[in-house]
Amino acid sequence: MFEGVFPAIITPFQDDNSLDEEGLKRNLEFLQGTGISGIVPCGTTGESATLSFEEHKKVIEIALDCSKIPVIAGTGSNNTREAIELTNHAADAGADAALLITPYYNKPNDSGLFEHFRIIAEKCDIPIILYNVPKRTGVDLKPDLVARLSKITNIVGIKEASGSITQISQIIEKTQGSNFVLLSGDDDMTLPIIALGGKGVISVVANVAPKKTVALVEAATKGDLDEARKLHYELAPLIRAMFLETNPIPVKTAYKLMGLAAGPLRLPLASMSPENEKILKDILVKLGETK
Repeated sequence: MFEGVFPAIITPFQDDNSLDEEGLKRNLEFLQGTGISGIVPCGTTGESATLSFEEHKKVIEIALDCSKIPVIAGTGSNNTREAIELTNHAADAGADAALLITPYYNKPNDSGLFEHFRIIAEKCDIPIILYNVPKRTGVDLKPDLVARLSKITNIVGIKEASGSITQISQIIEKTQGSNFVLLSGDDDMTLPIIALGGKGVISVVANVAPKKTVALVEAATKGDLDEARKLHYELAPLIRAMFLETNPIPVKTAYKLMGLAAGPLRLPLASMSPENEKILKDILVKLGETK
């Protein structure tokens, strides 16, 4: 279930900043049938930090109602009690797994990180995927700590976005022989991560070019490195464009350019600069994703 390509979907808003429920449904319809393995609502790309609890739960419910593929619900928080509430809601709603980011801002030590995830796993009957993105959170899930957490029955994997290929290799090495999976959390590192034993990607770029991203992961998984490299370099300009500014500013801009539901970003995020939007549009035109 937790192998392949999982777009971390955006949350579209109306002009008044309210949730665009119909737009979300249209976006999910666009992604269905592209070969993706599942979707991830309410992650960083979904502007989870600015969603109310009610909106967060509604997005997950819509995703579950509209999807015929697995849903990995983002349910993380820097408040353990809130994370338990959101994770239990996702489990009760029927999500296939929960994605839990490391607690941000309060910067727990390794003991605090272990207890945070242990207690959530104990209190919530759902497979849990850890999410390590130290450049966003200020804390890093080190390989030894991940190996300890992997021994907890319902902690089944990690989205790894540390940017360190050495750390990623050590996590895979230390969890060999188990059913624990490592998924890339950085689109530009998906190919080398799969070469090391990773099982796929939770992706930003797959929102925009899902079929090419799926083809890349399939080729890499089969060991067809010539094809995988070709697709990697075809996608490379788009991957760079997705991070010209803070995620999800570029991907929401891309959806607007593609005629999909996006709407405004919620403050403190603001619109993409005209210069960067032109760069992004030129790349989309070249890839055939927009006119």
